[in-house]
Amino acid sequence: MTTIKVPDMMCENCVKRITNALTAAELTFRVDLAAKNVTIDGCENCVKTAVSELEDLGFTPEVQG
Repeated sequence: MTTIKVPDMMCENCVKRITNALTAAELTFRVDLAAKNVTIDGCENCVKTAVSELEDLGFTPEVQG
């Protein structure tokens, strides 16, 4: 699993937008608004796809470790 920090995720609407985009991309993930992160369960390509989707939504994703 890989954690992506999303410091500009601020509200439940952000969570919904992220959830809809990552679901459409057929990724396995968990969104944590309180921690401001998204955890991706998948390969490196899955992480790259998630980062791209987050950027397309206007977020500034930061892959952690």
